[in-house]
Amino acid sequence: MPTYVYRCKKCRHRFELFHSIADESVKRCPRCHAKAERVPAGGAGILFKGAGFYITDYRSKSYREKAKQEKSGPATGSPKPPSTPAPSGGTSTGSGGGAGGASTGSGGGASSKES
Repeated sequence: MPTYVYRCKKCRHRFELFHSIADESVKRCPRCHAKAERVPAGGAGILFKGAGFYITDYRSKSYREKAKQEKSGPATGSPKPPSTPAPSGGTSTGSGGGAGGASTGSGGGASSKES
């Protein structure tokens, strides 16, 4: 049950009453016994402390492990192979002059040939 703040219509005394939400009875001032009206009260101050308030706090264990691996770099069991430079001369397969012959044939690919 909530606590409500009331103000007397006659003497303006402010007081609190603890009663049910459904209680519709007329409230009376404890000093002069005149009718009182309910005063809109400010909301309760809420502080969120600790974990558990964000969607990312509930990620699965496998998701957290993968994210940890991505931050630290490649996995220890599979080192990244060194990249090889594109050949400067040689033959090119496909039409379009793309490196490695993976062109679509439109002629708009980047050329690895140096002039």
